[in-house]
Amino acid sequence: MTNKQRYQKTFSALHASEDCLMEVKAMKHTRRIYVSRLAAACAAAVMVMGLFSAAYAADVGGIQRSIQLWINGDQTDAVLDIQGGSYTVTYQGQNGDTHEIGGGGVAIGNDGSERPLTEAEIMDLLDDPQVQYREDGSAWVCYHDQQTEITDRFDEDGICYVQIKTDDGDLYMTVKYGEGFASSPHSYPPPRSLD
Repeated sequence: MTNKQRYQKTFSALHASEDCLMEVKAMKHTRRIYVSRLAAACAAAVMVMGLFSAAYAADVGGIQRSIQLWINGDQTDAVLDIQGGSYTVTYQGQNGDTHEIGGGGVAIGNDGSERPLTEAEIMDLLDDPQVQYREDGSAWVCYHDQQTEITDRFDEDGICYVQIKTDDGDLYMTVKYGEGFASSPHSYPPPRSLD
């Protein structure tokens, strides 16, 4: 006779009471419910994390922040949203209406490769002077709290030269009426750079 058979013969005569058997069955049932509830809670947590990950992926890691920006000679609170080198600036006008400006671009490396503009480059771009053409036909250069009317400074070719005082020194601008401008901290850019 083997040990297994001896144990079976010895303990076959023992029987648990009905109360004890009911208690053991209740413990097994309770434990299964606990484990299945725990599994359901874990599954729900995984689903919630997946939804948050999907929402972040849909944003593609864009940058959105509150900034202060000089617009029309006034420092204005705005929201800057950057997506892959392009930007959108949203701000409230003086009469409470919402305005939006945007742009973007690429930087070209020495080897000719292109890359999206960085956040710092976009912030520098937003800090550049602005040329405005108002409803009354006048032309203005706005930089921070400075506003200079340049309407009468254009020559017969529609070109104007403007010098602006900045915290870092002078900024030289060449403006072509209605077509754009170029600026440099060293000298006036040639008008052909605007074509």
